[in-house]
Amino acid sequence: MGNDISKEKVIVIDFGGQYNQLVARRVRECNVYCEIYSYRTDIEQIKAMKPMGIILTGGPNSCYEEGAPTYTKELFELGIPVLGLCYGAQLMMHVLGGKVEKAPVREYGKTEVFVNTASPLFTDVSEKTICWMSHFDYISKIAPGFSIVAHTADCPVAAAENREKNLYAIQFHPEVLHTQEGTKMLRNFVRGVCGCAGTWRMDSFVENSIKTIREKVGDGKVLCALSGGVDSSVAAVMLAKAIGEQLTCVFVDHGLLRKNEGDEVEAVFGPDGPYKLNFIRVNAQERFYSKLAGVEEPERKRKIIGEEFIRVFEEEAKKIGAVDFLVQGTIYPDVVESGLGGESAVIKSHHNVGGLPDCVDFKEIIEPLRDLFKDEVRKAGLELGIPEHLVFRQPFPGPGLGIRIIGEVTAEKVRIVQDADAIYREEIAKAGLDRNIGQYFAALTNMRSVGVMGDERTYDYAVALRAVNTIDFMTAEAAEIPFEVLQTVMSRIINEVRGVNRVFYDLTSKPPGTIEFE
Repeated sequence: MGNDISKEKVIVIDFGGQYNQLVARRVRECNVYCEIYSYRTDIEQIKAMKPMGIILTGGPNSCYEEGAPTYTKELFELGIPVLGLCYGAQLMMHVLGGKVEKAPVREYGKTEVFVNTASPLFTDVSEKTICWMSHFDYISKIAPGFSIVAHTADCPVAAAENREKNLYAIQFHPEVLHTQEGTKMLRNFVRGVCGCAGTWRMDSFVENSIKTIREKVGDGKVLCALSGGVDSSVAAVMLAKAIGEQLTCVFVDHGLLRKNEGDEVEAVFGPDGPYKLNFIRVNAQERFYSKLAGVEEPERKRKIIGEEFIRVFEEEAKKIGAVDFLVQGTIYPDVVESGLGGESAVIKSHHNVGGLPDCVDFKEIIEPLRDLFKDEVRKAGLELGIPEHLVFRQPFPGPGLGIRIIGEVTAEKVRIVQDADAIYREEIAKAGLDRNIGQYFAALTNMRSVGVMGDERTYDYAVALRAVNTIDFMTAEAAEIPFEVLQTVMSRIINEVRGVNRVFYDLTSKPPGTIEFE
């Protein structure tokens, strides 16, 4: 990235909390650039980045226990404003001489907090405000030099500050939407206390990225793996604008796309589409199906699909000749969830981060969207002039239907899930719900059960419908779809899709579940 973007940077130090990416996103909503680093990151590295502010996240541990994640006291002496959230707040108190203990009353959920509006953190915040609490421990004694600036009925220290040293500790989670004025509090910190001007904007991000790509590529040849998903499409158009003819897009149709999707991608990016790209479509369905035959374990499926994708891709690259750069549509949550950014446990390897085989023969990889969250990628897409219906398409995982089919992948199962999913999407659109639901799709369970169709006993598959609402794909709730819409979808799938005799609706939220099934 060009330096001008990250001149003003706030750093989030991650202690393993589930909301850490949300913290970074909220900061970016204040137009301040923000990155996540693990608490294991050395203080010298933090100093070298010259951050305008530092935010410590929540985490699942107790800070006073042996071996709990901690950070050197020096962090609080750099003269850089620090905001501790939840675990981060307790850790700040603990390290600076306060006391943290098991709480007599555990707080969880929406809680009324009384704040002192004279604190720079609570400028323009109501004196009584609803916040999201989630903690077993509490701060029983604040560190020397601090004063209490918020409390609840059960929690004597809901927030504390040492204004002189610009150190702030908040016991609740301002980053989640349940905290009504949380964004205001974070804005007070990054714009007010840290003094960030807030110049990080999508139009300048796009402009800078195009410039940076041009400088980096020079007269080199670039190859882009185009999946047709939002991320790779935005990356492809950004590259096309930066270097035009030097870019070749290879679209590997692995036979795990949604119904008719291959043709739709070709219509947009192919020779007759608006972008006039060098476009190659590889129909590799059979090849993928034979590699996946008999494989049931989700991580192995991901790895096989990711690896085979690169193989097909390399073969195409060899036909093209020497290539200098490979473009990928990696986005920030992929980086963090693959364990490269923050501290959260590796949830699953993302095909374009963790699953890259070692023998890729390109000089370098360009990932123009690596720093963006999903909603920011969409903004960048609109900024680049990509039509809205493409930018707001349903998100689709790299391994495609491979991870929406539980167990072994076969051509027959792919057909079932494609048909069921097409019906589901059609009915959701018909009911006018397509822009109100974050993500929705049909998946094929590995369960077969007995049913009755036309007086005959059937033994067929069950399809599961998933629909979630999410802002950032880090947390998600099942969407409430009107019952009659679900009924219609169910009867159409069972009547029209051969091999299905049962339809389920999945109510699981994330966490504990993930959005995809595997």
